[in-house]
Amino acid sequence: MPPTAGSSTVEVRLSEAAPGPAFYFDLGSPEAYLSAERVLQVMPVATEWIPVALGGPAADPDWDALTATAAARGLQALRRPAGFPFDAAFANRTATYAKQIGRAVAFALAAFRQAYAGGHDLSVPDNVLIAASACEMHPAAILRAVETRSVGDALLRATALAAERGVRSTPAVWTGTSVHHGDAGLQDAAAALAGRAP
Repeated sequence: MPPTAGSSTVEVRLSEAAPGPAFYFDLGSPEAYLSAERVLQVMPVATEWIPVALGGPAADPDWDALTATAAARGLQALRRPAGFPFDAAFANRTATYAKQIGRAVAFALAAFRQAYAGGHDLSVPDNVLIAASACEMHPAAILRAVETRSVGDALLRATALAAERGVRSTPAVWTGTSVHHGDAGLQDAAAALAGRAP
């Protein structure tokens, strides 16, 4: 299990969670944004969206390549947020709360677009709250929730389980038996799941 933030350690076992499939994302990853925009269209089965805290990109991403991919898919022009890479802790905790209230997909898409189509730094709480308002999440409820131990522990558990499944970076898709990393991995995961469909 990877080190956890804070003083508490959260134990997790694979048996605690459904076998998959799952789309793992970190709001600090622009590549995860590109995948998030097509998960619903590409995956042949319902796929759970799970925010994790993997610390964003390990290296500065190739913005030219990401921009070209976004343009090829007809997405809004990609904009590098000021101060990138930003600290996505508040945003990922908000995504965890959104998942708890059934708004993970709506919030994640709104937040990703705020960051990478709008060019806004998600370490700034107001930018996260603007994204949340697009999916009817009340700012006061978010500000309370992200400080709770239950939300923090849920994010730690999700991150630990992702690591146990072999997730090293986001985006990643867990098919129930294997992990596929990167935007290209989304297509591979979809093909693997389609091959298993009855």
